[in-house]
Amino acid sequence: MPKRILQGVVTSDQNAQTVTVSVERRFTHPVLKKTIRKSKKYRAHDENNTFKVGDSVRIQECAPKSKTKRWEVVAE
Repeated sequence: MPKRILQGVVTSDQNAQTVTVSVERRFTHPVLKKTIRKSKKYRAHDENNTFKVGDSVRIQECAPKSKTKRWEVVAE
């Protein structure tokens, strides 16, 4: 099964080797037929602390790195 890849924006880089990435998805509401934007935050592993707040990044599923990290940053 292929690993999922998501695209988002880094919202926090405070922790060592970790970035928080906000991923936004758009979909049409089933009843109202209105386009809705929903966002979700993912914590991703950033080995060399290379990404800063505001950077657009791609994250990929991986084996658990810690209690909250299940994603890793793929090269921009």
